[in-house]
Amino acid sequence: MRKLWLVVLSLSLLIIVTPEAQAQLNRKSIKKNNKRIASYRGRKAAFGKEKRYTSLGVSVNAVNYYGDLAPRPQRISTDISFTRPGLGLSYTYRFGPRYTIKGEFMYATLRGSDATSADSGDLQNGIYRYQRNLSFRNRVKELSVVAIFDLFENQSTYISRVRWTPYAFLGIAAFHHNPQAKAPATDLSGNPLPEAGQWVDLRKLGTEGQYSILLDTDVNSGIKPYKQFQMAIPFGIGARFRFNEVMDLSADIGFRYTFTDYLDDVSQNYVDLDKLNSPLAQAMSYRTNELAGYPTNPIPSTLAGVSVQAGYGSEFRDNMRGSKSDRDIYMVTSVRLSIILGATFHKAKFR
Repeated sequence: MRKLWLVVLSLSLLIIVTPEAQAQLNRKSIKKNNKRIASYRGRKAAFGKEKRYTSLGVSVNAVNYYGDLAPRPQRISTDISFTRPGLGLSYTYRFGPRYTIKGEFMYATLRGSDATSADSGDLQNGIYRYQRNLSFRNRVKELSVVAIFDLFENQSTYISRVRWTPYAFLGIAAFHHNPQAKAPATDLSGNPLPEAGQWVDLRKLGTEGQYSILLDTDVNSGIKPYKQFQMAIPFGIGARFRFNEVMDLSADIGFRYTFTDYLDDVSQNYVDLDKLNSPLAQAMSYRTNELAGYPTNPIPSTLAGVSVQAGYGSEFRDNMRGSKSDRDIYMVTSVRLSIILGATFHKAKFR
């Protein structure tokens, strides 16, 4: 009988204690789960194929040149009046929430002129550039590949892309260039030039002695013809705006840091005129005599009967045509309209 009472008592205690124990265990479990939920940040969905897309763009560009024929010797000096248009065709591939690769072909013209840009009244600097009186144009054909980083990310498909985002870009470019200048009416001896008034290619003339026989003691000794195919580093910033469901409008400003100092055919020192290979090369190398009233301080040149302005048109270590320590740069300001390719397929499948 005593054993029976003990069994009944144990069962009663178990019935009383179990709900309380269960409730306590449930509270602990809920509290633990709440902490896990509060600290959970979720996982970003993979940027799958359905979120990647390509686009084709057309750009209108404004191009400016920075180099030896700029108004002032500062690196940031340029003549806005010589801004020239350019056209571009681009293809982009968006492969991440912030990341895009863009390949682009651009055709543009660079221009510069001492007589137009330099201040002849600036006796400290401008007058020397004005007296040099060099000029050029250069039609550049550029192929670039840049990586674009968006400030605002898009984790969804192109349909849900952000309304606008600033971006930065950096890449590499290859370009072909060919500096030219208009030939004067006569050579330095006053004889008519067959090329008078025509745009002539400057590289093949060797205006700084590239095709001349120079002595080891000459300032430009060892000079070689510059290459027309060159590399550059494009970089800059911009902003892209969602124009409609399948079109974007973007604007950016970028610089091309080149590895050549001959976008303008100017880099080193003058050489003696008789060392140049032709009357046309001599006339395109030294152009101070074309200015009205010059030379004001004449000295004999190495050409019989021809005087040149002191400091120009003759071999001497201080007679500089340009500054070979700096590389040329050009700036490209672009407005681009892009259309997303394959939009119909993506819209039907993933919207």
